[in-house]
Order: sequence, then structure tokens, then C-alpha cells
Amino acid sequence: MNAFATSWIQPEWPAPLGVRALMTTRQGGVSSPPWNSMNLGTHVGDSPEHVQLNREQLGSQTGKTHVFMDQVHGTRVEQLRTNAVHTLQADACWTTCPEVACTIMVADCLPVLLCDASGQWVGAAHAGWRGLAGVNGHGVLESLLSELPVDGHHGELMAWLGPCIGPKAFEVGQEVRAAFQEGSAKDGAFFQALPHGKYLADLAGLAQQRLRQLGVGQIFGNDGHPSWCTFTNSDRFFSHRRDSRVIGQSGRMAACIWLDR
Repeated sequence: MNAFATSWIQPEWPAPLGVRALMTTRQGGVSSPPWNSMNLGTHVGDSPEHVQLNREQLGSQTGKTHVFMDQVHGTRVEQLRTNAVHTLQADACWTTCPEVACTIMVADCLPVLLCDASGQWVGAAHAGWRGLAGVNGHGVLESLLSELPVDGHHGELMAWLGPCIGPKAFEVGQEVRAAFQEGSAKDGAFFQALPHGKYLADLAGLAQQRLRQLGVGQIFGNDGHPSWCTFTNSDRFFSHRRDSRVIGQSGRMAACIWLDR
């Protein structure tokens, strides 16, 4: 990795040989303030030329074609092929093709990267609270796991969770807690009550709970420590909730996973 991208995150997990992953931060790009500097979102008011240069820089680091989906906080999953369209409307994807990289854009939502122990496929999900909760316990992670080419149980799968808004910063209403408890009463443990009917929600903890319920055997990355919080680490991460209060929008980071064979 070139010197200008050393601030990006290299996941620490025992992924099999041939599975590669990284996550950008807000550093290392060419965008001007307030999108400084590695903004990858085309829909946030940044210069299209700067966004394109940033995306090209990401591609030069990975050597892959990055498929940027139109994410809508839903549960739709797409299989990426070598001729993948770059405007797919979905919130999760997977591939067996080494030519493309599964790419999730975030700025407070949780990126989840997945692979199998033998390195036959990789997948990624955009897990904001709506997509993660889903309907009656079936959200974006359940949708993705149901479409992956997995034989038998999920115990040999591994997941890496990237940075997201942290459990001390993610204030939500009763409707968010209720949406999760529709799927499992256990999810209520990840909400801390505040005055006036509000709660602090642990988004990464909720995702870990869902993954464990799905039988995923190994989970790495975001453990809720403050260093993973996009809202409070303004020098390193974009945050929609923090930045939109000031400028009406926020830049976007990307979590990527691909096969290198």
C-alpha cells in the first residue's frame, strides 16, 4: 500500500489465503473540505472529478473493479459477476469472481465483510439499523447468509465488522428498539435507556448477536470500543449524523473484500 493510504484499515482476522480486505478512512484522497479528503460518495455534493480520482485511487490499491451499489437501507442481495453493473440497488453482495471487489459505502452504518474458511467466495453487507433489523428478525445479514454458497452450517464462516457509530453516540427512539425486538427479545440488551423515551443503541453488538444466531463461528473487528466510533473520531472517519448537522451531508468511506487468486 502506498504511503498516502497507510491510514486505511487493514482488517486483523485469519482470513484464508487469497482473501483480501481493506477499509478506507476519510484520509488519503483529493477532495476539498468539507469532504476532505477520501470521499467516495457521488451523491453528497462533492466534486465529481474528485470522487472519480478517489475511486481510481482505491482501484489502484486493490487492482480490482469496485462495484459501488445504490444502497437503500434494505435487505436485497446481489451476486457480482465480471460484468457487474455499477448501479445495482442492493445493500449486500457476494462473489466468486476474482475480478471484482465487494464494496460497501458507509458513514455511521456498519460494514460487515464475510468469507468462508476455504476462500471460495467473499461477501459484504451494509448494516444500518433498518437493514440490520429487517422485518420479524429477517434483515440484511439473514438475506446474505441465505444466498451464499454454503454447505451445511455456518461455523466455518468468518466475519469482520468495520467502524460505525458507537454505543455511546447512537441515540435512537423506541421504534428502533421495537424493530429489533420483533426478531429477538435478546436484542433488547443492546439498548441503554435514556430520559424522554430515547435509547443508546449498540449497532456492532446487535450485528454480532445476529451473526451468532446465524451460526457464524468467528467474528472480528468492531467490539464497541470508542476507537471504532465514526461519530466521535472526526479526524479519521466520516459521520453522517455528526457532519450533516453542519453541512447537510457527509463523505463516504468504503469497506472492500475481494479474492486475490
